[in-house]
Order: sequence, then structure tokens, then C-alpha cells
Amino acid sequence: MPARRSDRRVGAVVDLGSTSVHHLVAAIDDHHLEVLVYESTFLGLGAAADERGALGPAGREELVDTLAAYAWTARLHGAATITFVATEPLRRLADAARIVGEVDAGTGVPVHVLRHEEEALLTLLGVTGGAPVERDLLVVDIGGGSSEFASIGPGRPAEMVGVKVGAAALTRRHGPGDPPSKADLATLQRAAAEALAATPAWTPVDIVLVGGTATNLAKVVGGDALRSSFRWSDLDALQRVLVSTPADEIAAAHGVRPARAGLLPAGSAIVRAVAERFAAIELIVVDSGIREGALIAADRAGPAWRDRLAALAQGWTG
Repeated sequence: MPARRSDRRVGAVVDLGSTSVHHLVAAIDDHHLEVLVYESTFLGLGAAADERGALGPAGREELVDTLAAYAWTARLHGAATITFVATEPLRRLADAARIVGEVDAGTGVPVHVLRHEEEALLTLLGVTGGAPVERDLLVVDIGGGSSEFASIGPGRPAEMVGVKVGAAALTRRHGPGDPPSKADLATLQRAAAEALAATPAWTPVDIVLVGGTATNLAKVVGGDALRSSFRWSDLDALQRVLVSTPADEIAAAHGVRPARAGLLPAGSAIVRAVAERFAAIELIVVDSGIREGALIAADRAGPAWRDRLAALAQGWTG
């Protein structure tokens, strides 16, 4: 890997996820990011894939307008690179090719539709910042339509698995009440556990959760102080809150978007399934992930960043 650069560059990334479209602009210096802009828009691309199979002309226009505004903001802040990455919904939408073409024409920025493995590697890179790991690590990105798993250890290459279980998809599939009953939660937990049963039998020292599901659950369980980890007692307490509190009250009390609050029961089921599958004592929650990884990858490797993800995930020293 090249030696550490001391120049401070600005990059931007937009992540087209199942629930929301997120925009991050940050100053980059090797393993470190300084956030300049963070914003998101709820567009429900995963719901469109489930319900209609395609985004359609009106949805594509809204998406292009949103991304054009994000690109303008990024350029205003001096971004040297602007990267658009798309995850699970664009792997399924019937008009994905039209979306990619219209976004390119309307913004001047190409859309990278990621494979599961690329998504997991970018998330891993976002968590580590490109620093070599010192202990066996499992990073889990719980998304709306799927969850990505990346396992890595000292001197061991990363292994990636994508599982088709996400908070929004699980909610749509099983339709829990508001608030969910204990039986609803049990159904969600069985479905999540079944989906994770085929994942490799990794034995990580550290398990890190990323994504909006994990960070919003941390808001609920943390009260006045945002939690940075879950232990089993926290997961039990979280279940008691979810079965006794409607989504709109959770949203108002904990600063969670109303659209997100309704997905938290399914999200908690996936978190519990992760803890059970990998015999966790504690699950660490961080707010960095795929967007930070894409910023670092594009800055470090340039236009060929997708070809170098496996090497980048191994990390580098200054």
C-alpha cells in the first residue's frame, strides 16, 4: 500500500438503501474522517421493489431530483470525489437499468450497484477506517431488505455473506401489530433465526452492528444516553418497551423517524438472532459503515476502488 498522505481531501458518497437514501460529505485523511454534511431522505425503494416490482417514472424522477441536490451540495463543499452506491433494492427493481441511466444523465455521477460481497467489504472498511484489525472481528450491517456479514482477523482475509433478511422486509412479510404482541415478536425472531442459520460458524471476539436499525435501537434502549453496545439484559429491556409502546410514541420519545420506528420490532429480532447465532456476550453499535467505507475506498484507490476492495479491507499502516 502507498505511504500515508498528509493532504486533507473532501469526498462525498450517497447510499441508495432499501428504506432511505443517505448522503455523507467528509474530509478524509488516511484512516480519519471529519463529517461536513450528513443528510437522508426516506424514499422506500425496498417497498417499491416488494409492492410494484419497479420504481416507475414518478419514483425515478423523485430519486434523480434528490441525488442531483445531493451532488450539488457535495460540489459546493469541494468534494473531489462523489460516489453513488446502491444496495439491495437496485438488485431487485425491474427498472434498475433505467434508474442507473437517468441518474447518470441527471447528475453526472454513475451509480455503482453493489454485489453483496462488495457491500460487506465497504461496511467493514467503514468500521475499521482501513486500520489493520488486531482481533477476530465480525461486522453486521442490518439493512432494510438484507443484512451483510463480514468476518476478518489478523492475517486472515475477509469472508463475506449476504443474507436476505432485513428490518423492512421482515416487517412487510409478517405484519406485526403496533405495538407488536409477544407472539408477533416470537414470529419475527424465529424467521430471523432461520435466515441466519446458514451463516458460517464464525467465532468472533468482537461483533459490531452498523446501520440505521442498530443505531435507532440504541436510541430506544439508551434513554438519555445513546448506547454504544447491547448486552442480553438490554435486548430483554428493549423487547419490553417494544411490546408496550406504539411506534409513534417511540418515535416521539427517542428521536426516531416515524417510518423507522415501525421497523424496530423486526430489527430487534435480527439483532437477537445475531447474538444467538454467534454466542455474543456483547454487541457493539457504531454509526459508521458503508458510506464511510465508500469514501475511504474512492479516496484511497481512485476510480478502480471496486477492483481493490479485498486488499483495502485488509487495512494499511501509515
